[in-house]
Amino acid sequence: MPSDSIARNRLAARLDAAVRDHDAPLPTPVFVVDLDAFDANAADLVERAAGKPVRVASKSLRVPALIRRALSHQGFRGILAYTLAEALWLEEKVLGDDGDIVVAYPTVDRAALASLVASPRAASRITLMIDDVAHLDAVDAVRASTAVPVRVAIDIDAGLIVGGRHVGPKRSPLYDAPDVVALARTVIDRPGFQLAGVMTYEGQVAGVPDAVPHQRARSLVVRRLKDASVSQLRARRAAIADALREVTEVGFWNAGGSGSLETSTADPVVTELSAGSGLLVPALFDHYQAFDPRPAAFFGLPVTRRPSPEIATVHGGGFIASGTAANDRLPVPWAPAGLHLTGVEGAGEVQTPLTGHPAALLQIGDLVWFRPAKSGEPFEHATTAHLVSGDHIVDSVPTYRGHGLAF
Repeated sequence: MPSDSIARNRLAARLDAAVRDHDAPLPTPVFVVDLDAFDANAADLVERAAGKPVRVASKSLRVPALIRRALSHQGFRGILAYTLAEALWLEEKVLGDDGDIVVAYPTVDRAALASLVASPRAASRITLMIDDVAHLDAVDAVRASTAVPVRVAIDIDAGLIVGGRHVGPKRSPLYDAPDVVALARTVIDRPGFQLAGVMTYEGQVAGVPDAVPHQRARSLVVRRLKDASVSQLRARRAAIADALREVTEVGFWNAGGSGSLETSTADPVVTELSAGSGLLVPALFDHYQAFDPRPAAFFGLPVTRRPSPEIATVHGGGFIASGTAANDRLPVPWAPAGLHLTGVEGAGEVQTPLTGHPAALLQIGDLVWFRPAKSGEPFEHATTAHLVSGDHIVDSVPTYRGHGLAF
């Protein structure tokens, strides 16, 4: 039996023991985080960042206790939030007296903006993302005065232009120095705003596997596109940074993600990095040439049916990841090793049939452990995350949903 299968079967035994030996029966699905793997991944991310601070991407965790745990590791500093409402809650409940929060996406949430401008403390520690003057207008529309300055950062498109086509996330309309400088001047000249930083997220480098088994040709093309993107973006960042220096000093330049820390930190313009998925390691982060992380997030589903000797059906499981609808967005039956989703039913909302040689050995009541395709999103379906060390649950902590939050 391959060593990977042995490790996965040992994982199943360890997680089964943790659930079985818990003080009280746990409802299913059971969401667990392996703290040993989580901490090892955190140390690996810091090492790959090579001395530059790493912001915790809260979207990839959505469990306040895990955000705090990541921030407790030397080398992590600050949070990269995904909504302003979330950032306001984190600033009050999680951040503590030190650190700051950058909201990674522009907001027009009037209620959240009103709360921000009403709180000098929050406004001093939260930075909004902008790429259009309309984002400044949204702030001014909810405040009567500019007495509380609002920190903003400019989001610059970090995609690759090759053959006249854009490769990468469709984010900011700002690409070249003149447009970035024009918006920077607007911020500087507009009362009640402070230009705090810049962001360039190269998702086509950070978020795309480049060493996929049985896809050697495609992986080679992906690596070449990544190399071209890194080279082109480094030159463009330098040109934009030089142009901005003629206007103002930029407090921070954020870049990168779990899959691109090495190349992002090597760019002298970049002052800080962000990472989140690399802490929990969902299935989409399995096949990267640059690093070999450890899966840390799992959910357990009980076998409730045996429709045939070759099939075991678990209850639930339809936690499909966001993005382009494809097989790589499905959860992966991970432990015991050798189980597979069926092509007809896939991962269902109320039942998921499984095939593969271990299916014949599973009994009604046994747990099957799955890995999510993307990080953070499954916790929208859970109120509690159980933290495992070794073969024991050492703590059970609320997710955002467990706190009654839905961002």
